[in-house]
Amino acid sequence: MSAPRARVGRALALGLLHGPAELLPISSSGHTELVPWLLGWDGVSADPEVRKAFEVALHAGTAAALLVMLRGEVAEAVRDLTVDSAAVVGLSLLPPVIVGFALERPIERHLGGPATVAVGLIGGALALAWADREPQERTFDQARPRDGLWLGIAQACALFPGVSRNGATLTAARARRFARVDAERLSRHVALPVIGGATALKSLRLWQRGLPPGSGPALAVGVVASFASTLGATPLLELVERDRSLLPFAAYRIGLGSAALRRLRRARATRDGDV
Repeated sequence: MSAPRARVGRALALGLLHGPAELLPISSSGHTELVPWLLGWDGVSADPEVRKAFEVALHAGTAAALLVMLRGEVAEAVRDLTVDSAAVVGLSLLPPVIVGFALERPIERHLGGPATVAVGLIGGALALAWADREPQERTFDQARPRDGLWLGIAQACALFPGVSRNGATLTAARARRFARVDAERLSRHVALPVIGGATALKSLRLWQRGLPPGSGPALAVGVVASFASTLGATPLLELVERDRSLLPFAAYRIGLGSAALRRLRRARATRDGDV
């Protein structure tokens, strides 16, 4: 297979994976990084600029699909807006915006490899499992500004690769004793502004820099695939929205992160043996 066709094929596979991984608390960006590495791919390209552009494309497709999926919830939230609900969303934006502007470039330069993603997956999974032991005492309508701030801190923590924005906000909401269904709804409501804003900002930067040469077909396929896979994965929301333990998601994340760490250890042992 030629290099361009291989890039498009990998873009399709990763786009189809991105939607389900975004809707579940398992880290879509972590999967986009780890799955190609575990399979021995270089993703859609070895060029870091192409890979960065492709990540923007995947999030653009997912954000558009989320707007379609949640248009009813968004309309209802706007119609029933109160001072408290506006404060919850507003305060949930502050920490990720502040931390993102301050640390986005250092995070991109120094984090994001398999080791840090694996640590983020495992650490986030342990926090999620711990928080899900809390009683289910509060409902969505009982969210207050302080809850929004905690959700915002969780979204800021999700800038660390592998932590998962959905997983972090679910962790925060369950730690605040929201019922699982209501925790998932809160997670969705605070997600759209962050995902949409970050995608718009990164898309603007990409447009200003220009697309990396030859990346157009892979980026287009990635956008379409992530959009379609997000819409197609809507039934997966029932796995979280039902009153069921979040432990299976935590266990899956620990398994994936552990597999990556084992491979890193084997690779290190092989290098040491060759010295």
